[in-house]
Amino acid sequence: MQSVNRNIAYNAVKMKEYYVVTEDFFRDRLRFLRNERKISAREMSLALGQNETYINKIETGKNSTTIAGFLKICEYLQITPEDFFSSDVKNTILLDNEILNCFHRLTPYQSEYMMSFLKDLTRQ
Repeated sequence: MQSVNRNIAYNAVKMKEYYVVTEDFFRDRLRFLRNERKISAREMSLALGQNETYINKIETGKNSTTIAGFLKICEYLQITPEDFFSSDVKNTILLDNEILNCFHRLTPYQSEYMMSFLKDLTRQ
């Protein structure tokens, strides 16, 4: 009996590490990621092979999506499902491309300086 109680206590502690995803979070995250890429809800809906109001209805809570639909949304946004749910993930592919475009316009001296700065900044 003692080991069963320990397992229950352990599982209760482990549960605290997980975050509950609400419908509001899902809708807001979808809208954020779509807007970040400057994609209209209509454009995204049609690109996913749905009717033109598909994404708008998800974002306004009038409809939900299936797991298959969610995976297609992630594929379209070029992110993993993990990235979708991680509010910490802000640097998406759009920003990556913008950073690379700016980096390519630097002089060799500026490039070296920036690399040194980035390495120092990300040193753990």
